[in-house]
Amino acid sequence: MSKSSFSGFHRKSLAERQAIVCNWAGLDEADLDALNDTGLSIAQADLMIENVIGRYSLPLGVATNFLINGREYVIPMVVEEASVVAACSAAAKLFRHAGGFSASADEPIMIGQIQVLDLPDMEEGAGAILARKSEILERVNAIAGSIVARGGGAIDLKARPLHNTAMGDMLILHLHYDARDAMGANAINSAAEHIAPLIESISGGRVNLRILSNLSDRRMARAAGMIPRESLQTRTASGGQVAERIMEAAAFAEVDPYRAATHNKGIMNGIDAVLLATGNDWRAVEAGAHAYAARSGQYRSLTQWRLDSDGNLHGEIELPLAAGIVGGATRAHRGAQTALKLLGVDTAQELAQIASAVGLAQNLGAIRALATDGIQKGHMRLHARQLALAAGAEEACAGAIASQLIEEGNIRLERAEAILRERRGAS
Repeated sequence: MSKSSFSGFHRKSLAERQAIVCNWAGLDEADLDALNDTGLSIAQADLMIENVIGRYSLPLGVATNFLINGREYVIPMVVEEASVVAACSAAAKLFRHAGGFSASADEPIMIGQIQVLDLPDMEEGAGAILARKSEILERVNAIAGSIVARGGGAIDLKARPLHNTAMGDMLILHLHYDARDAMGANAINSAAEHIAPLIESISGGRVNLRILSNLSDRRMARAAGMIPRESLQTRTASGGQVAERIMEAAAFAEVDPYRAATHNKGIMNGIDAVLLATGNDWRAVEAGAHAYAARSGQYRSLTQWRLDSDGNLHGEIELPLAAGIVGGATRAHRGAQTALKLLGVDTAQELAQIASAVGLAQNLGAIRALATDGIQKGHMRLHARQLALAAGAEEACAGAIASQLIEEGNIRLERAEAILRERRGAS
């Protein structure tokens, strides 16, 4: 099976869906076991964080229809919110009509910050440090181990004076570090701490913080794609009308931070779900994305949309996206390993490209729904199953209760509870 657009995939049983995905990605029984449980034993969980008392599971679904840089992908997504995976898959199908997504990612350069205070002279201190840049970078790379062997490590050092802060003048050093296929937090934090005494000795100042920045704007990812106007047509609106409404929604997010926050949250629904599935630090990427969205001084949309002369819709996204395929939970969590195997990625840059394409697809899915039928129509139909479970229904009858809620057009928890009572009373 070469295409990722599995026909009728959502209507198949769980076992059938698993069989299709395992066959498509070459997953074995061990991988399937990782999908069927949490992918993490309680003993492993106890070693990962402190004060462990159990494990917490979330659904892992797959988004279909993705064609990125000419390659088919099935995208693992871990998310608790109904309609996210469905909207993402549907949007990816629209992009396929014009060849899918084109995506790229920068070299995996992370920034480590070293805060230097109490300098006798800011300019002289910065000059002295930069004059010995080569020595400092060599010191870092002497402890970098396997990252240097793979072509990474410290590559540059910059100085940023900050004047008249609440705590006086301070010099901020930016250590640029090529993390290769790792996210790089541990490596760059160790590097910054390692050279802090040398920085103090050279500058005559005092080092306080030594920590990476999650505004990884040297490590950007981007994706773009086009949807033919006719592909946007709905039962009640022409493709041109839908495209125009999407443009109106995009303009709203460009100028209003209240709308932009929700607009970007929808983007991160997709990106975070991929990062969670692959064992990456989604919180770090969230922080960087939102900081980047506010880089102009006003918080704005992470995506841009435009219409060409034929009325076709073009979308693009760019954001800092530091994701890794080695180290951390990606190595310790069997579920994350299986997700990466399903993706078939070879580099961290490829994973960043995939995540950015998912973010763009998720954004289209959300604003298309908002600009046509409204977000609740499709969302609440998918949410009905969650309400059935929340009402206390067993898995065997939750689907039937959800179907009745949808048929009645009364998708509320109180009605789900009433239906369950009726069913139990009749049995």
